Amino acid sequence: MSTRRNILITGASSGLGAGMAREFAARGRNLALAARRIERLEELRDELLAKHPGITVAVRRLDVDRHEDVFTVFREFDDELGGLDRVIVNAGLGKGQPLGTGYFRANAQTANTNFLGALAQSEAALELMRPRNAGHVVLISSVSAVRGMPRNLTTYAASKAAVAALGEGMRADLARTGIRVSTIFPGFIRSEINEKVENVPFIVDTETGCRALAAAIEKEPHKAYVPSWPWTPLAYAMKVLPLSVVSRMV
Repeated sequence: MSTRRNILITGASSGLGAGMAREFAARGRNLALAARRIERLEELRDELLAKHPGITVAVRRLDVDRHEDVFTVFREFDDELGGLDRVIVNAGLGKGQPLGTGYFRANAQTANTNFLGALAQSEAALELMRPRNAGHVVLISSVSAVRGMPRNLTTYAASKAAVAALGEGMRADLARTGIRVSTIFPGFIRSEINEKVENVPFIVDTETGCRALAAAIEKEPHKAYVPSWPWTPLAYAMKVLPLSVVSRMV
């Protein structure tokens, strides 16, 4: 398998996106980093270039809810780096409240960003990769996508389940091509989305989690639960246990 030299990561200004950028920079990869907060991206770019002066790091402001901008930015990155080899669809929101409690706007925003934003990114990536018959699209879903989740996670889990289904459909469509599609299901990894949440079971720190994410992505699997332990067996358990039991696990 050839090395993916030029990697685009969305949602790269903090959390898992920034952590994955650090991991791939350490592997000598060129990076295209996109997020809404350009100042943070510029700080991250300067940090990465200081540590790894042999790589290229391009940054752009991008709100993935502005779908036309997604296509424009992806094309600009592709031109600047001389062709994108891998696109990591990571940008997302963790907002959400129980349905029927007056927070439809927050739930709708989460559903829109996490699914329609991922759809726009996937379309933009494949428009670049299909003519070349080469590339790797990585969709960052969540272990919460395995089953319907209660309380504040209901809409978030549903949106990430939609992302997982999107990835599976893309894999089926591209099975006989040179384009790989991976769906990654992170378990509980400390990030900006969950930094205020306490008593989270099996949570790992951002650096440990992002190291595991990068290692999993490099293998280009159809799907992977990350970190593999304990989330691979736990994901299986979540699929078969009664919903009443699953709802008490989160």
